[in-house]
Amino acid sequence: MVPTPIRDYPEWHLGRQNYALWYLEINDQKLVHYLDQLRAHFSEFLVEPNHRQYHVTLFICGFLTHETKVHCDDFSFTEFEQHKKVLIQENFAPFQLKIGSVDSFSSALFVEVQDTENNLSLIRQKLGIVSNEIAALDYCPHITLGLYKKDYSSNLILQKISQLPVQYTQAEFDLKVEHLSFGYYQAQILQGQLYPYQHLFLGDSCCN
Repeated sequence: MVPTPIRDYPEWHLGRQNYALWYLEINDQKLVHYLDQLRAHFSEFLVEPNHRQYHVTLFICGFLTHETKVHCDDFSFTEFEQHKKVLIQENFAPFQLKIGSVDSFSSALFVEVQDTENNLSLIRQKLGIVSNEIAALDYCPHITLGLYKKDYSSNLILQKISQLPVQYTQAEFDLKVEHLSFGYYQAQILQGQLYPYQHLFLGDSCCN
């Protein structure tokens, strides 16, 4: 596994502060409790502290700026307004996602999110008309539990996953999505809090 050192990353943020994204909030307290229990089970492997709320990343926008874009990963408020306009025009209806099993990227532990009706893909496609996603890899909807603090072997992590109590491996949760959130986190703070800037309610054609 690839560890994440606890430090500032000036070579990435270049002094810029707010890194923006579209995401799905997770407010179901039963699901939050389940995720807390999973995080506790793997706590010996994960970077602390972690103040970021559980969420599903939908589209990574880049560094928010009121000015003319200078860097390729800048994201202007003009682009945000265009994103919002596209989403309102499409008038997506509320939908449901299924919460899957625990799995691992090379640098992070996560819980799968199953988008069987491709709702997330459709929304991402519309956002991509306005701006290119930053660091876009193959999109895998998920809920991050935490970043690895050391270069653990993948076998060790897989073994720990296999040792999950049965109430975790057989847990079933649906995530009802009634709004999309646009927000940001402070780039200088590792695993810092997500700050919502605006919510767009599905099937409502309005924002709060």
